[in-house]
This record gives sequence, structure tokens and C-alpha cells, in this order.
Amino acid sequence: MGHEFEQTDTAEVDATPEELWDAIATGPGINSWFMGRNEVEGGTGGVIRGAFGGFQPEYGIREWDPLEKLVYGSDPAPDGRRVAYEFLIEGREGGSSVIRCVTSGFLPGDDWEDEFEAMVAGGAMFFRTLVEYVTHFAGRTAVPVTAFGPPVGDWDIAWAELGAALGLSARPAEGDRVRLELDGREPQEGVVYAVNSQTAGIRTADAMIRFLKGFHGPMVASHHVFTPGADAETEEKTWNGWLNRVFG
Repeated sequence: MGHEFEQTDTAEVDATPEELWDAIATGPGINSWFMGRNEVEGGTGGVIRGAFGGFQPEYGIREWDPLEKLVYGSDPAPDGRRVAYEFLIEGREGGSSVIRCVTSGFLPGDDWEDEFEAMVAGGAMFFRTLVEYVTHFAGRTAVPVTAFGPPVGDWDIAWAELGAALGLSARPAEGDRVRLELDGREPQEGVVYAVNSQTAGIRTADAMIRFLKGFHGPMVASHHVFTPGADAETEEKTWNGWLNRVFG
């Protein structure tokens, strides 16, 4: 068994092709909207390396056409697993652009449905975060933050607990205004920019904050902090404490 998949996301954004290319084809750019920490050796035949927790993927660059097209993907694993990403950029008059991302590949095994659901939800959130990044933070680079909370037993309760921690009466919904309170820091105001069944994303003046349903149980924080001088180790320690306080 197994499942071939292809997912396409498209958006028109108030950003130039140069700003989009920097976001998708440089390490600091990818760090500012995608998961974990990333390195790019550019050019056809180059490589993009990532690090998210213990997951360290490596993708070969198959097409490199600056300001227009970027294609990269993994080699097939022994069980046939593979994934590829194709980005297409089309500049428009007035400084706007259209960005399209096609994610395709193969998931092996008879239990591919759960992984596919998580991949679709996560992919939609990452793409929406790319749009938020080039719209609100273009030209700035972020410190990526990854933190893991305790195992979650009931996700309906966990999402409601997240809402309560943000000053809401229910699970976060798109457009909600929220308030973040971290130990030793001034409260931050923000807005929920996207939600789906497995994710919630919040934008503040200096951060994009995402909560993800971890595939193996915990609530995962995958954030991007644009505050000058932010330290990754300090941010991750702070958010680990916050997650354990809210979901422990």
C-alpha cells in the first residue's frame, strides 16, 4: 500500500520576486517562516539541509532559476518514501507577485492516512506563514524556535487550554485578538492569522508563533522571533517552560 500525493498552494502577495526568492532560497529566509534551522548550498545540484528536533532532512536542488523557480526534494528511501517541493514565482505590476508551491511525494505503509492529514495541515500552515512573512516582515530575519510540550491525551481539551492561555474563551480562531504572557516579559498582543485542525498561527509585532499537533503526541511550538538580539537557547527554554505550564 502507500499513497502518492500532490498538494498545491497559491497566493498573491504584496512582495517582490526578490523578496520571495530570499525567503525560499536562503537559509536565513527559510528560517524565518519554515520549521527549524536550514542551510542552503544554492544552484542546481546543490542542497538544502534542515534540522527540526531530531529530524534532519536533506534535499537535493533539482532546478534553480533565481526569482522564478526552485525545485528540491529527497531521494527515495528504501520503502519508497519521498517528498519534493516546487516553488514558482510570477512578478506582477506594482511590486506584487504570485507564489505557488507544489508539494508531492509518496507515503509508504497501510497507515499513511494519519501522516498525510498531518502533512496537509502542516503544509497549509507553513505556506500561510510564508505569506505572512513576506507581507509583514520582508527584509527581516528571524531566530527559529522549536519547543516540545508534554504528551497530550485529549486534543480538544488541549486546544481549549491553548485558547485560555491566550486570553480566549475557546480554541483560537482566525482573526482572534490574543495576549501572550511569558515569565519575566511584558505581555504581547497578537492576532491569530491562521488555524486548521492541527495548527494555530499567531502574529505579533515581532514574532510569528505557531502551535502544531505533534505527530507523536506533544504540542509543538515552532516560532520565528524577529526581536533584535533574540537568543535561540533562551527562547526555547522560555517556551518549553510555557508549554509545560499550560499543558502539564
